[in-house]
Amino acid sequence: MTTAMDRPVVSDGPLSIVVLSGGWSAEREVSLASGRAVIDALRSRDHDVRELDPAEIDVLAYPWRGVDVAFIALHGSFGEDGTVQSLLDDLGVAYTGSGPQASRLAMSKSAAKLRFIAAGLPTPTYHTVHVTDAAAIASDKTGELGYPLVVKPNGQGSSIGVTIVHDATQLANALAGAFRYDPLAILEKYIDGRELTVAIIDRQPLPIIEVRPARPFFDYQAKYQDDSTDYAFDIDLPPETVRQVESAAIGAVESLGASGVVRVDLRLDGTGQPWLLEVNTVPGFTDHSLVPKSAARAGIAFAELCDRLVRARLVPKADSIGAAA
Repeated sequence: MTTAMDRPVVSDGPLSIVVLSGGWSAEREVSLASGRAVIDALRSRDHDVRELDPAEIDVLAYPWRGVDVAFIALHGSFGEDGTVQSLLDDLGVAYTGSGPQASRLAMSKSAAKLRFIAAGLPTPTYHTVHVTDAAAIASDKTGELGYPLVVKPNGQGSSIGVTIVHDATQLANALAGAFRYDPLAILEKYIDGRELTVAIIDRQPLPIIEVRPARPFFDYQAKYQDDSTDYAFDIDLPPETVRQVESAAIGAVESLGASGVVRVDLRLDGTGQPWLLEVNTVPGFTDHSLVPKSAARAGIAFAELCDRLVRARLVPKADSIGAAA
């Protein structure tokens, strides 16, 4: 299978690169940390690298002439919802990651789950609740799912606004927490099992990671602040289970038409059945982030990973459902 990483690139010399990070979303601090790490890595490869924070400088007003490629490290709204991708397309600037359509689909958890279901991929049963819905509607939908369940904003990352709800007394507060970040919330059946993540580079899986947080679940603090979170590669999964996990992850990426480097989060239940949770088209690149850990396990150093991602974007890519990148 030929991937963007295997294709000839325009140049093997230094490039002019703009790293986009920061922005206005609730994930701003994580995005800035990803941006700093990427900038250091690319400069270590002798590239001419500049930083662009859209919260401070208008992307449309930026002097793009002479820039070879933009590295998108913008998490959350504007960076992951297809907005900045559309702007860069209009400007004719090459950029890392997925295009506008795939980004929009992945950013909306409900839209992504509809794609998973249409493709016959396993994802937990769910309902949506809008902030304007009456409490009785949320209660009825919760009753169909049963407890425990997961409440989360429809368009938010880094586990911000996510709550595991164990009984009806916790539901109102959980919904209020989700509605702080999005007017649409997801009620999702909780899958008791193991937390897995798979990094995909242009449809090729990197080593599976099992996430073992010391906290009740893999929340924001466990992801970015808690050094006691364990990330395990030697997890002794049967070969058939590994194939099922990788197949589900690749299928999720293909169902959205995503490209570049993508992280797919799953749960593995007690029977060995993987369940797709979400696809992240702009995964984190901090020192706690999972994609760099998986790449390192595969023998790809962080600076090499960043270099390969920008060079791969110097050749044309597709962004359509089921199309190869």
